[in-house]
Order: sequence, then C-alpha cells, then structure tokens
Amino acid sequence: MSSTQHPNGEGGGRDAADPFVTNETVPEPLDFKLVDLPGLLTLWGLAVIVFLQFFTRYVLNDSLAWTEEIARYVLILVAFFGAVSVSRKGTHIFLDFFYRYLPPRVGKWLTVSMEALTCFFWGYMAWVGIELAQKTKTKMASAEIPKSLVYWCVVIGLVGMALYSAIWLIRKIRTPPEQVIADLEDHALSDIKN
Repeated sequence: MSSTQHPNGEGGGRDAADPFVTNETVPEPLDFKLVDLPGLLTLWGLAVIVFLQFFTRYVLNDSLAWTEEIARYVLILVAFFGAVSVSRKGTHIFLDFFYRYLPPRVGKWLTVSMEALTCFFWGYMAWVGIELAQKTKTKMASAEIPKSLVYWCVVIGLVGMALYSAIWLIRKIRTPPEQVIADLEDHALSDIKN
C-alpha cells in the first residue's frame, strides 16, 4: 500500500510514481445561456445534414442534391451564432502580450479603445449585412430557400456580437485600471491552465 492511499484501499490519494496521475479538480459549472441555444442547435443541425449527406452518398449510393449547399450555409451560421456566445463570455482571442509592459492606466484605455473598435466593427458589419439581405432576391440552387435568409441570420449574429461588445465596453470603462489588467492576466492564465 502506498503512503498516499487510505487504509481501506479506496482512492483518497494517488501514488506519486504513477505516470497517469491527474489532479482531480471540481468541474466548473456549465456557462450556458439561452442566447447560446441558436449556435448549439445550428451545430447539431449541421451534424445531422452532414451525416445525411454521408449516409446517402456512401451507403445508399444516391446522394441528396441539397445537402452540400445547405451544409455550406449552415456552417456559416454556426460560425456567426457561435461568435455570439464567445462575445457574451468575452473570450474572443486577442494579443495580451503588450498589456504586461504598459502602465495600468494606459493598458485600460488601450483595452477600452479595442473594445470600442470591435463594437463599431460588428455594428457596421450588421448594417452592411442588412443592406445585402435587402438586395438579395435569389434562391439557393438546390432548394427553394431565399439566400437572404442566410444573410438575415448573419445580421442577427452580428447584432448580438455588437450588443455584447457594447456591454463589455461599458464594463471596462467602469472598472479601475488595475482590475482591468488583472482580469486580462486571469484570462491569459485560464487559457494556460485549461
């Protein structure tokens, strides 16, 4: 019996020489909100469509014509709806290297300016998406679905990203400079720990 094992033989500890030792941690609660549901449903829809495409092509040897085109458009929606979830959590990738070498006050205002630029970009792209959706009158080649429907869904994703970016912008403006830099450090370290 190893020195880290309970007398009753149950796993209270682990042998330090065991190469398969893992640190047991309590799992974090699932961070899932209602706004994440469209991305999740779209991802599962894409999985079903791709499976249907594979099954009809390679098992039945008679593929459905619409699956490839619809899968392409649904993949676009997965990206935009998933980006809403990432914006909600504030976990878009960014370069945090320079913040470590800046004074906290400068780092905070650099972060605020980047968030403002991001918010403006999402809002502008939503505006362009609305114009594109209004001008698009064609239907998909393999299905009688208007292409503008895809553009409207992209606009919804862009508006969601702009709104969450605005929320993060307000939070960062209200937060003291030292806390903004500490939050950036925590974000960077959480990526390393995971």
